[in-house]
Amino acid sequence: MEPEFWHKRWSSNQIGFHLPEVNPYLRHFWPQLGLERGSRVLVPLCGKSLDLLWLAHQGYSVLGVELSEKAATDFFLEHQLEPSVSEEGVFKVFRAADIEIRCGDFFALDREDVADCTALYDRAALIALPAPMREQYAVHLQRILPNGVGLLITLDYHQDEMPGPPFSVGNDEVQRLLGDAWRLEILQEQDVLGESWKFLQAGVTRLDERVYRISSR
Repeated sequence: MEPEFWHKRWSSNQIGFHLPEVNPYLRHFWPQLGLERGSRVLVPLCGKSLDLLWLAHQGYSVLGVELSEKAATDFFLEHQLEPSVSEEGVFKVFRAADIEIRCGDFFALDREDVADCTALYDRAALIALPAPMREQYAVHLQRILPNGVGLLITLDYHQDEMPGPPFSVGNDEVQRLLGDAWRLEILQEQDVLGESWKFLQAGVTRLDERVYRISSR
């Protein structure tokens, strides 16, 4: 997807992908990762997710990466946080308390930017990208975050029944993209079609959501 696509979505408030509550999978499975408090968590394509705040409240340091500056400013405004703002290389960086959001292209991150990250939380990054960019994402993630543990959440449906985003990313593709660099364990999978009016309206016949525990090899 071109950056302009996401800028338009945010400027027109077409953000159906934004959840108005903390992701229940995050609440349930994150404590099982056994991460020490104070660990730094990389959250690619974070938007203004409430998950950032939840992670910070659990005692973690959070590094979100988001293309849309509006998403970042809305996040801090909605939570009455006054961030410091700086320009660091190609990123505009917002910081408040234990939360940092870097506004810019995820693919412009280098290893030094995330050198202190030991965890990954991907709820809406891999499934936000079309197939060619998912390939790039997997390669880039391995390059900048060679060691870590985290959660990955995906959707799996018949792609010809509805165009993305969010895109369908089946287990075979997850294994192909990430299996060489990460150990992948499915923690939960369930059909959530009945809870997803957008997919039902589009005529989607199956919608499987999977939660993976991932850890670097």
